[in-house]
Amino acid sequence: MLLRIREARKSVEEERNRLAALMSELNQSVVVCNLDGRILLYNSRARLQFKVLSDAPAAAGGGEIIGLGRSIYGVFERNLIVHALESVQEHMRRQSPRPMANFVTTTRAGQLLRVHMAPVLASPDPEAGPVVSGFVLMLDNITRAFEAETRRDQMIHSLTEGSRSSLANLRAAAEMLEYPDLDQELKERFLKVVRDEVQGMSARLDETATAFADALKTRWPLDEMLGADLVAAAQRRIQNTLGLPAKLEEVDAELWIKVDSFSLLQAVGYLVSRLVDEFGVREIRLRLTSAGRLAHLDLIWSGHAMSTETVMSWELEPMSFAGESSPLTVRDVIERHDGEIWLQREKTQHRAFFRLLLPQASPQAEVEASAVPRGDSRPEYYDFDLFRQTEASHALDDRLLTDLAFTVFDTETTGLNPSEGDEIIQIGATRILNGKLLRSESFDQLVDPLRALSEASTRIHGITPEMLAGQPTMAKVLPAFHAFAAETVLVAHNAAFDMRFLQLKEGSTGIVFDQPVLDTLLLSAVIHPDQDSHRLEAICERMGVNILGRHTALGDAIVTGEVFLRMIPLLAEKGVRTLGEARQASEKTYYARVKY
Repeated sequence: MLLRIREARKSVEEERNRLAALMSELNQSVVVCNLDGRILLYNSRARLQFKVLSDAPAAAGGGEIIGLGRSIYGVFERNLIVHALESVQEHMRRQSPRPMANFVTTTRAGQLLRVHMAPVLASPDPEAGPVVSGFVLMLDNITRAFEAETRRDQMIHSLTEGSRSSLANLRAAAEMLEYPDLDQELKERFLKVVRDEVQGMSARLDETATAFADALKTRWPLDEMLGADLVAAAQRRIQNTLGLPAKLEEVDAELWIKVDSFSLLQAVGYLVSRLVDEFGVREIRLRLTSAGRLAHLDLIWSGHAMSTETVMSWELEPMSFAGESSPLTVRDVIERHDGEIWLQREKTQHRAFFRLLLPQASPQAEVEASAVPRGDSRPEYYDFDLFRQTEASHALDDRLLTDLAFTVFDTETTGLNPSEGDEIIQIGATRILNGKLLRSESFDQLVDPLRALSEASTRIHGITPEMLAGQPTMAKVLPAFHAFAAETVLVAHNAAFDMRFLQLKEGSTGIVFDQPVLDTLLLSAVIHPDQDSHRLEAICERMGVNILGRHTALGDAIVTGEVFLRMIPLLAEKGVRTLGEARQASEKTYYARVKY
């Protein structure tokens, strides 16, 4: 039996890891919630997008508004989700093969989102059929696309309405000019109408073409591709479209680049066609090499040289060759890639070449590195136990410690006397949910204390005045941390010290931390009342917790979180299982009387 249980657990864990791996590779933002709107799964794309969409204070990444156990109603209006769920359930009642709902909404940060909702189904009663136990949200930020479509519609409206008026005036002027006995003065007047309207139509067409080119540039996707594939495609295009021999001279087979292949191949074909038409070039050689973070794509030919002025004129003319035309220029294409185009000569071989500087693709591990959380993010990005969690109908004090969400935090300060003007210079925090320390959901922010920092304090935490220069002040950081810690129980070691600093800022910031607080120092005294030391290092040694990153706010918060998780079963052995019981037991210890 035990073997079967272990095998079943292993199978479930493998399925979870597969799902986490698939989720992490999706280009679309995905969030899964239970019926209470609590987030139980999300991918890295959603984490990044929600930071952009958030109107939370812009400190420590904007304050996390997405995380396991957090409410989706921090982003969407509750009524909107409820209405969409009702639509899904109505589709289910009609036995629709795909019970889904779609809606568009504006976030509090003013962004436009298209949301696709699908139900998570469960079958508690085989006879009753499946019921909705949660929902999946797939999100697309369509703000830019909507703005582009709006500009395009306005552009088309302006072009059509303006042209209609001009055509009417031209028709009337043409009809008047047909009269044989029209005097010269009227004839000149109508000819002027024709000239003015033609110029106006020409100007509108030019403006539309320019606007179209700009809109086209914003829509270009830059995709990663193997450089050798791009060179091979360029070789085929030159040979098939222009009938010109194209040979490969040197191609880095391992080089990856990030390009819009369609427009880039258009630019290559256009440049080669100009070389053929104006200089009679009979062969092109292609070369692709690495140069640091850039790639060099060279179009090489023998024979005639050309002036820089000629190259510039080619760069700035709309591309047209072999029956293809585009409102874009070579310069447009190069600028879209944040690159350059150079004309260079190889005098010893009597050759010249165009060198296109293109961005190399970042190694996969570095892509969006700022958005990838610390630690092993995949396993910590989901927690299916939340499906069984419902909104509490009783006070938090009656809740089991194992059922609560916690924000474990720590601060570094200019000194030890908050009442005498010492200030916080760093806040670090992480979260605990369903007995798991979510290292990937962290808050780590330096703070400008607006006062001098002593050398003595720097020796303790390693933070220097130079590190604090330009950092946000507490007026900006505190609201962000408040958002991060919302709807959780606060946990800290020697919490009275940290909370005193926060409480002294209530008057100036209006930010009040009114949630329950647990102190691992006091809980240690509950568990081990006969021990002489309840310093964090001593507790870690007793409980077998490795100390990493000591005297950094986030490092201490993570260590405190590990200690707290080990304390929960030890507290249960002493009959302390709920939040209320933990607070009452803490208040009876000697250390609870220490004030700051």
